[in-house]
This record gives sequence, structure tokens and C-alpha cells, in this order.
Amino acid sequence: MQLADEIVSVLLPGALRLCSEESEAICYTVRGRSLRLRSIVLSRESLRHLLRDPARAVKIEYLRRDLLRSAIRYDEYRYPRSRVRPRLFGAA
Repeated sequence: MQLADEIVSVLLPGALRLCSEESEAICYTVRGRSLRLRSIVLSRESLRHLLRDPARAVKIEYLRRDLLRSAIRYDEYRYPRSRVRPRLFGAA
């Protein structure tokens, strides 16, 4: 998908390899000693929503900056980010 390529193009092209184009996600593997990041997972449904969004240019630029920041901090980058609900104290 062209939008996915546009987002990940912020990283060095030699460090990226399209790993899988599943029906639900587009996955890339990342190779590079200077990067902690090892995988990128982009949801196809979220990318389709982004394509139709009137503010997509701004959001794509944000995703590119976020990916760059994440590349040195995290092992995996997901779009959209996983939401983790805080566990309530005493809940079983």
C-alpha cells in the first residue's frame, strides 16, 4: 500500500523489508544496528480511514515523526497503538 510506504520511508530504505501483507495488517522488518526497532505493524483498516481523513497530511507527518522517535526507543511500532486499560486495584 502506497500510504504505508510513505509513512515508513522516513527510515533508511536499506533497513526495511516488507515482511508480510496480511489481510489485516502490513508488516515490515527493520534491520539496523543503530535502531532498536525491529518491526512495524500497520493496520490496513486504520490506513484506509487515514486515506479518507481531510487532515491526513498532518496526521501522516505526525506518524512519520512518531516512527522516528520510536525507532530508538521501542522494539515494535504499531499503528494504531495498542490501548492498554489500567487494571483496577483489587479486580480479579
